[in-house]
Amino acid sequence: MSKKDFPIFDKHPSLVFLDSASTSQKPRSVIDAELQFYNNDYANVHRGIYQLSENATAVFEETRRKAADFIHAEYAHEIIFTKGTTESINLVAQCFGCLQIKSGDEIILSAMEHHANIIPWQQLCERVGSTLKIISLNKSGELDLDAYEKLLTEKTKLVAVIHVSNVLGTINPIKKIIARAHAKNIPVLVDGAQAVGHLAIDVQDLDCDFYVFSAHKMYGPTGVGVLYGKTAHLDVMSPYQTGGNMIRRVTFEKTEFNVLPYKFEAGTPNIAGVIGFGAAIDYINQIGFEKIQSHDNKLLSYATSELEKISGLKIFGTSKNKSGVISFTVDCAHAHDIATILDQLHIAVRAGHHCAMPLMDYLNVPALTRVSFGIYNELSDIDKLILGLDKVRKIFT
Repeated sequence: MSKKDFPIFDKHPSLVFLDSASTSQKPRSVIDAELQFYNNDYANVHRGIYQLSENATAVFEETRRKAADFIHAEYAHEIIFTKGTTESINLVAQCFGCLQIKSGDEIILSAMEHHANIIPWQQLCERVGSTLKIISLNKSGELDLDAYEKLLTEKTKLVAVIHVSNVLGTINPIKKIIARAHAKNIPVLVDGAQAVGHLAIDVQDLDCDFYVFSAHKMYGPTGVGVLYGKTAHLDVMSPYQTGGNMIRRVTFEKTEFNVLPYKFEAGTPNIAGVIGFGAAIDYINQIGFEKIQSHDNKLLSYATSELEKISGLKIFGTSKNKSGVISFTVDCAHAHDIATILDQLHIAVRAGHHCAMPLMDYLNVPALTRVSFGIYNELSDIDKLILGLDKVRKIFT
């Protein structure tokens, strides 16, 4: 678990990468897995009866089993490969939402949601005449569970909530949220994009109905995501897209759809990306979440204590149960100016609304600067960040 595992730091040895909440860098094992497939083993999956295709199919499906084990799904067929978290949520909104949500119904979201877990539900509400209800936050950036309890009514037909905030770093009490919804027979979707690379996930223990995430935020390739859904839900949902591979039989009069999970995987998938995703799962498993969380906590604690020493800097999101994300303002400079100056020092941070404009409105800020950690970060990266912010203050004061 070090920078040596990641080739980008060989090319850019001075790089301080503090934007892992946006996307994580890739270890050599993930890159090599994709190269190996393209160089030596490439063929389409599920369709060929020749050896190369059968080998590709076997490796592809092995990743599905790895993903199921990774989040402790009961069955491999509950793992649907998508392009990412965004497509996974859209799939559920289109294919489950149309069954579940009718005119006059309500969907509960939280004030800290990413746009990807707002807009699909907003669009669904506009189509069918339903309403969004929003869980409020306390001053620490935690969900108000008492307010949430009051929102749960006979009109509530779905709860869709983020596991870990990509802005505040708050780790939400997902199991409690799900239990309270299920007590009223309300299904729950969890956006796990920010959680899967940092926390051990057990979807059976959580008892969530849907869990969605992306490979690229957990050291895997872009263009690959997962929708986990309980079999009972997936069975009754119609396909999101139609075409090749998701069929059992086609005539001009009627089409019979394929079994799970293939019913939701139309067309040629991102085969190499899925294989790279399998290598990313292996990489994380080799390290273990105990080490990953210990490393996150060490970085978070040190960075928080050092940032709090800077005059005029305000941290947003101070939950005691928090992941490796810190968002802040500095009174003398806009977030974009801060990020630009840090970039000149080879420090990569994120600045802006972080695909969470409603949260920015809720916090009454135009933009935030965000630092977020990966397993390749070191305490020295934080020291360089602090020196960079000192330079920001000298320029603008």
